[in-house]
Amino acid sequence: MTGRKEFFSPVRDNHVRMYVCGVTVYDHCHVGHARSAIVFDTVYRYLLYSGFDVTYVRNFTDVDDKIIGRARVEGVSWKEVSERYIASFLEDMEVLKVLKPTHEPRATEHIEDMIGLIERLIKKGHAYLEAGNVYFSVESYRPYGELSKRTKEEMLSGARVEVDEKKRNPLDFALWKAAMEGEPSFDSPFGKGRPGWHIECSAMSLSYLGNPFDIHGGGMDLIFPHHENERAQTEAATGQKCANIWMHNGFVNIDKEKMSKSLGNIVLMKEFFKEYHPEVLRLLFLLTHYRSPIDYSLTSVQEAEAALSRLYYTAKRVSELIRVACPEPKVDEEAKELEEAFFRALEDDLNTASALSSVFELSKRLNRMVDEADPSNHPLIHDAYATFRSCLQLLGLLNDDPEVFDQTQKARYLKKVGLSIEEVEALLKERHEARKRRDFERADAIRETLLAKGIVLMDKKEGTEWRIR
Repeated sequence: MTGRKEFFSPVRDNHVRMYVCGVTVYDHCHVGHARSAIVFDTVYRYLLYSGFDVTYVRNFTDVDDKIIGRARVEGVSWKEVSERYIASFLEDMEVLKVLKPTHEPRATEHIEDMIGLIERLIKKGHAYLEAGNVYFSVESYRPYGELSKRTKEEMLSGARVEVDEKKRNPLDFALWKAAMEGEPSFDSPFGKGRPGWHIECSAMSLSYLGNPFDIHGGGMDLIFPHHENERAQTEAATGQKCANIWMHNGFVNIDKEKMSKSLGNIVLMKEFFKEYHPEVLRLLFLLTHYRSPIDYSLTSVQEAEAALSRLYYTAKRVSELIRVACPEPKVDEEAKELEEAFFRALEDDLNTASALSSVFELSKRLNRMVDEADPSNHPLIHDAYATFRSCLQLLGLLNDDPEVFDQTQKARYLKKVGLSIEEVEALLKERHEARKRRDFERADAIRETLLAKGIVLMDKKEGTEWRIR
């Protein structure tokens, strides 16, 4: 609302109430949807870590023009379509290790709440009935437009307003739509019909959180008209503020265009998971501030994959070391400073990009200490590694066993570059034999051949290891 960072303080003591607009379930979700889920999962994780009691609500829009259209094309019920894609979404969230919100209501579970809210708006003069439809009167709510900071002309353009003679004002929006033949409908005092899109979130947020609640989240594309309309109807009906803090994540772009089904430039989460570890997607989004746009590309994904592999490689090296050396941990002052920088970054408007830079510095420190092979470093390594793991796991990363991750990523990577484990091992064996007979030219040639494929060799006393660059 203010367009600046605000100090966060819950409305009710230590209890944080957060509402995030969920998905309309008419298809499988794409990686653009994943960004909102990951951003607010990170907010949720950090609030819990900070000791707050959190009530987190994320809804499903399970009746909508797109759902009805999909059902008509497939020749099935709208309910079958919505339930199928709710299940698909939940499956994707489980793969991404997104924590379950406190409540995940479906819009159709709250029809009575919506009807009650519409009746309040009519009674207060903020809504009117016209030919079985109920519209919100934008002119009745003077602060309309404050959230999106748009002029009347910009709002008319942004809402893609169609000419509708039933409306008193082109910006007025539907709270209830009169029943149409072949479409789902529900009984109401206004006649049979179904709710408009915006009223559902007001009804559900009031039902689970009351108002004002603490944080309202969603994608930046929801600021107008959805959140502008939601704020207007909630505040007009209750006479109280809707939410204290509005948080919106930036777009995921492909070739500078927002990723969306309407543009046909989508990458489904399920397709992404076939090619990459799910934590690659989480890290990709966390490496950019949540309010900034992200350019999704093969290069950006591969860079995130390489960064994730480096973190797991550090974990693998350290976990191998501390399995055989278990001294009393000793506070590592440098790790402590990096941990403090990590949390300062998260406290500054959830700056995960800056927070992760501290983690990568800690990763370098751990690798240096392992390289030094100094037994006196072991207590420090134990302490620094505990910090390393806790920071990453707070962000939803490093959930896998490092050894299992390493083997899985190697197999996945080799398939992409057209090699097998057996072929790599054969080259390593040939290189070992070449070095034994002091044929360093051949040994170096093998190293360069593998490096050209993105495979880095590390010669150690115990033998030669390899990892993905």
